[in-house]
Amino acid sequence: MALSFSRTALSFSRTALAITQQYFPSKKPTTKSTLLNLLSYKPHNGNKFSTISKPNSFSLTITKLSKNPKPKSHFQPVRSLYAGIVEEMGTVQSLGDSKDGGFDLDLKIEAKKVPERVRLGDRVAVNGAQLTVTDVTNEDLTVGLSSETLRETSLIELKTGSLVNLERVNNYNHRKGGHSVRGLVDSTGVIVEKKPEGDSLWIKVKADQGLLKDIVPKGFIAVDGASLTVVDVMEEEECFNFMLVADSLKKVAIPLKEVGQKVNLEVDALAKLVKRLSSTNWFVDSYKGSS
Repeated sequence: MALSFSRTALSFSRTALAITQQYFPSKKPTTKSTLLNLLSYKPHNGNKFSTISKPNSFSLTITKLSKNPKPKSHFQPVRSLYAGIVEEMGTVQSLGDSKDGGFDLDLKIEAKKVPERVRLGDRVAVNGAQLTVTDVTNEDLTVGLSSETLRETSLIELKTGSLVNLERVNNYNHRKGGHSVRGLVDSTGVIVEKKPEGDSLWIKVKADQGLLKDIVPKGFIAVDGASLTVVDVMEEEECFNFMLVADSLKKVAIPLKEVGQKVNLEVDALAKLVKRLSSTNWFVDSYKGSS
């Protein structure tokens, strides 16, 4: 068997030598040295090699597998699905039992731009809640809702004629601005005050105490899917406020809500990540590991 392998190796080496001399005349390996390199190869203990497939007339390849594969990082980058830039406001046409049975409820929304740019199965943020498109025409789209989503978001207050904020999944090649929004509602807040100031409108929202800890002045927050800047946090009142300027008042549905109505809230994902890391020993462990 060893003699057969030697003859086969010699044949391959001669073929390789001929090709090398034809295309790379400056390199002059000898048949003897090539054969000795092949026959003198001895695998080291502890190394694992892949199965050697039947070699062709051009090469004989042995691939060494890595003994220490690079471990996969547990810290994945924060991926953003939306930017919090409302594309248009849609009008609720109906909210009822699902027709196809895939979801508990169907929410049908009339709109001009978004229906022309989505397909079945696409995700759309409706008042900041990420929902799946189950039907679409040139004039409206239908999204599926679970009973849990309805209970845990401000969508439970929707009725025929209500206006909602709509945003497709973010395409960074076309739409810029806002901040990282996932379309996963953290909690709901309640509008407790609306105060006009010139052409702008101040809105104060009461939030859960647990969520309020993640809200910081001058930080970002998504309110019904709209990326807004927090102006002040009033911890004693368990509230925060923000201002809508004249242009924003025309493009989002928030100012149309009355005092006492709910809004969906999603805190900036980066702020929550920093808080989580700072509450653990991740920084210390990373420093020790690098030293």
